[in-house]
Amino acid sequence: MDLLSNLALGFSVALSPYTLMLAVIGCFAGTIVGALPGLGPSNGVAIMIPLAFTLGLDATASLVLLTSVYYGAMYGGRISSILLNIPGDEPALMTTLDGYPMAKQGRAGDALVISGVASFVGAFFATIGLMLLAPVLARVAYLFGPAEYFALYLLAFATLGGMASKNQAKAALASCLGLGIAMIGLDTTTGMPRFTFGNMHLMDGIDFLVAIVGLFAVAEVFFFIESHGKSSAIGVKLDKITIPLRDLKNSTVAMIRSTVIGFVAGVLPGAGASLGSFLAYMSEKSLGRGGVPMGTGNPRGVAAPEAGNNAAAGGALVPMLTLGVPGSGTTAVLLALLMTLNITPGPTLFTDRPDVVWGLIASLLIANVVLLIMNVPLVKVFVKVLMVPPWVLLPGVTMVSFVGIYSLTGSYFDLLLMVGFGVLGYVLRKLDVPTVPVILGILLGNSMEEALRRAMVLSDGDWTYLFSSGIAIGLWVAAVAGFVAPIFLRQFLKKPAIAPADKIVD
Repeated sequence: MDLLSNLALGFSVALSPYTLMLAVIGCFAGTIVGALPGLGPSNGVAIMIPLAFTLGLDATASLVLLTSVYYGAMYGGRISSILLNIPGDEPALMTTLDGYPMAKQGRAGDALVISGVASFVGAFFATIGLMLLAPVLARVAYLFGPAEYFALYLLAFATLGGMASKNQAKAALASCLGLGIAMIGLDTTTGMPRFTFGNMHLMDGIDFLVAIVGLFAVAEVFFFIESHGKSSAIGVKLDKITIPLRDLKNSTVAMIRSTVIGFVAGVLPGAGASLGSFLAYMSEKSLGRGGVPMGTGNPRGVAAPEAGNNAAAGGALVPMLTLGVPGSGTTAVLLALLMTLNITPGPTLFTDRPDVVWGLIASLLIANVVLLIMNVPLVKVFVKVLMVPPWVLLPGVTMVSFVGIYSLTGSYFDLLLMVGFGVLGYVLRKLDVPTVPVILGILLGNSMEEALRRAMVLSDGDWTYLFSSGIAIGLWVAAVAGFVAPIFLRQFLKKPAIAPADKIVD
């Protein structure tokens, strides 16, 4: 009964014309921000905070606007991933693996519809999970100490070999390269510079946005120049766009499974949407059966990471609201907003400020419906981006990327570094070395190192502490199995020669 009364209170706040208008504006703005390569939800929310203060919004209205931007950006990240093969943000990396091949097959519209529905399923049910299970699921985070987190990150790296490349050695090399790049900057424990070579610009480390835009967007420019536009990632021929009911039906189980995985990943502080999308994709690759092989344009390969990363976005709000611990970079920004407004997140927030919490939850439920209505009917508008001549579109996307990075960092050095990452991405792709493990290494490297150091401090240097719990041992076993098994099983899992892209059917 308390739940229903609290939810009624939330909808009384969320359904006011003013709050509803803020939710719609936030959804639209977030979708645009998410679609722009290299920006992502963290930057979108951070950019909107000054607007919230300028408009004099109260705590509830500010949270509604910014969380709508958050959810909208998670939806929008799939657009450039599918249409341009450039992830709009880091969680959308996995969507490129099957989304872009579908676009190359003339099914960009289908991929966008499937990803839009999957995003809705993941985010909507994650919001319900936030509403029903926040106090219970918040306790799960207490089961994960530094040893468990280290094993979890190791699992993500170990299983990338069978997912991102046909060569385990190259995938491992790419992961090590990413981890090495993540070490650049000041050591957070000793304060000593590492691999900075005396350059002050590298003292703060490598900005993830600089790396991802360089490895994807700038590298794409080099391939475009090399091929004179003949093999560019842009200019895909499109067939008739329809609602892929059969693919949606076949992807239902993948969406549900990935929603659960993503939500759990989001609840774990520090894991976030990136790990949620990776684990969801890996799970679907391992458990899914039938149809087109994953990585060649399988609709389940689009549905799984999108449901996973959007569910993780909702799950990340659980530790932020109930424990005051951000579950992701974006929720860290939201946490800073709450503290600025003199609101202290924690277990008492639900009783002290029910209007804020339940108004937020009700607004998120409404925002998901708005985003579904906004994204699916506008698929044709998004697909028309591909009809722009490549020689116009690619420089435009690159210019937006450069302007976006410079506006965020204000450093010319970051622009040069971004070009350097573009050269690195070009070389790696020419050598058939996957870039996804590099990105994952840069993204998770510092967190993985911090978990290892905390484990060693707590155990006084005893490395067996890394195997001190059943959860840690299980994750270690899964990591070893995930890395070794594909080496021996790949020969038994070989498929017949894949038909040309235009003849592939699911």
